[in-house]
Amino acid sequence: MPPAEDKSATADAVEPSLNEVLDMNTFNQILEMDEPDDQQFSSSIVFDFFDQADETFKEMDAALQNGNLAELSSLGHFLKGSSATLGLVKVREGCEKIQRYGKKENVDGTSIDDETFCLDRIKDEIKTVKVDIKEARQALYAYYGKDKSADA
Repeated sequence: MPPAEDKSATADAVEPSLNEVLDMNTFNQILEMDEPDDQQFSSSIVFDFFDQADETFKEMDAALQNGNLAELSSLGHFLKGSSATLGLVKVREGCEKIQRYGKKENVDGTSIDDETFCLDRIKDEIKTVKVDIKEARQALYAYYGKDKSADA
């Protein structure tokens, strides 16, 4: 099977490329688990991730509304791990920030006493991560030849 970079050239110019949204070394390791001429394994991991991310964002939005920092930290941690598995670096980094702010920590690990500050930062990070997920979805749907309107 050719490396993932080869197929991304078929994506529309307005869509982000795989190289822009993924760590290709990580993603290529997932692609290596596919059967020759059958991307069912990797595509199921990718599409399951997007379903999982959509559900996690609903839970994050509710936790944000309720000011539940512990829940936001937990959800950030969960999505961070899932996105790291696929090689979604920007998503992983944003989720790590959500996790830290949920623990009332700065990104460097130092403590923050202001809960409102943390909630504001989490709100900003969620917006950013949603954009990063949207770009990843566009690039990966183009890679797998899936219609974006079916899931977006």
